[in-house]
Amino acid sequence: MTQDSEDVLLTARQWLDDGKSVALATVIETWGSSPRPAGSRLAIDQDGRLVGSVSGGCIEGAVARRASQVIADGEPCLMEFGVADEQAWSVGLACGGRIRLFVERIEP
Repeated sequence: MTQDSEDVLLTARQWLDDGKSVALATVIETWGSSPRPAGSRLAIDQDGRLVGSVSGGCIEGAVARRASQVIADGEPCLMEFGVADEQAWSVGLACGGRIRLFVERIEP
């Protein structure tokens, strides 16, 4: 189930208030067909809980795994998945589109 960006940010804020480390993934660009529009967000806490959506399916799993590293080292990253990208096929983006995400650790 997806939630709007405000709900995602409110949940992320609550996780931070509870003392959890949190990363935020945001769709910054899309090309062609993509499951979620630019501005869509996914928050991930240190325990692997997710709220929101940036794509769906296995792509969110790949983003969550990368977010764990971002939480640990604090280094933001860009991720891109597309139909021409072998990684995209392996995680299930066969819709003919491409998405670019920014993943960052957020602080209280």
